[in-house]
Amino acid sequence: MGEFYIFGAGEYYGDFPETGKDDIIIAADGGLNYLKNAGIEADIILGDFDSLGEAPEGERVIRLPVHKDDTDTGAAIKLGLSRGYSVFHIYGGTGGRLDHTLANISLLAYLASKGARGYLYGKDITITAVSNCDLVFPAEKRGTVSVFSYTEKTLVTLKGLEYELEEYELTSLYPLGVSNSFVGKEGVISTKDGILIVVYPT
Repeated sequence: MGEFYIFGAGEYYGDFPETGKDDIIIAADGGLNYLKNAGIEADIILGDFDSLGEAPEGERVIRLPVHKDDTDTGAAIKLGLSRGYSVFHIYGGTGGRLDHTLANISLLAYLASKGARGYLYGKDITITAVSNCDLVFPAEKRGTVSVFSYTEKTLVTLKGLEYELEEYELTSLYPLGVSNSFVGKEGVISTKDGILIVVYPT
């Protein structure tokens, strides 16, 4: 099984990611413009097309109603989960409207609750969500890493970072986990009984 790549209508930083033959590329509404400019063909074009300004046609198009419970990115994620995908990459999901950035972080937590993993790419950063698992960084990783409990409480263990914790109960009400640092050791972030948002350098 390949991985699921979603391209939204937000801001983009850097080059187009390398994808494999088993991966699926989704244009979520205005993300289609980015893919066209990059010369990349989407496998599926999905959305209500309010950002795009026009409704594309064809067998690859899934048109959504304007009045719906899901964002276009959320609908794309549910489509990927229904098809058995467990790794999701979201580009063009930050910048622009803050509410959409927050919604996409919420979708990372949703994926973690389903036993899947999502990655949201911003300017020089990657955001992910983990639940009841380890996130391991190589010793050569540099920069700042921050962790936030998305659920009310998360038991967090941090090893190989400037500030270490051992099964500490991090809460969603205070940002104690902001601005930690990689220190030239293998860094390990472990979680229990909750969902943790992790922000680290791309």
